[in-house]
Amino acid sequence: MRTFDLVTGESLFVNDLRVVRWEQYGLGTAMPFQAMWYSVPPGDESPIDQHPELELSIVVAGTAHVTVGDTVHEVPHGNAFLLNSLEAHVVQNRSADEVLTVFSAYWYPEAATAAAEALAGRSAVAVGHD
Repeated sequence: MRTFDLVTGESLFVNDLRVVRWEQYGLGTAMPFQAMWYSVPPGDESPIDQHPELELSIVVAGTAHVTVGDTVHEVPHGNAFLLNSLEAHVVQNRSADEVLTVFSAYWYPEAATAAAEALAGRSAVAVGHD
């Protein structure tokens, strides 16, 4: 078992957002996705972001207000949101005094498809199907 510590992880900053990327833990290709935590200070927001990866995010502290297009989605602590590939988004922290912290796992859609196909192939072999 390995543990990953948000508090002591090496940080980088994007504007005022603290980002702790999991690449620092030397996982290489051991996981089929990349991951990070990011923290948004009270009253602040992320820059607009858009990327080819799918991104599954879990709010681990605070409440996120995620703007996609003209719609704002409120995502409270303990809940998650999934951003599609190339979906432009902004994550806001509307709290006056609580830091918003989000865990995100992200991967390229092709990699997810290939992994699912590989798993299906292994399952078929395991049960003796051609």
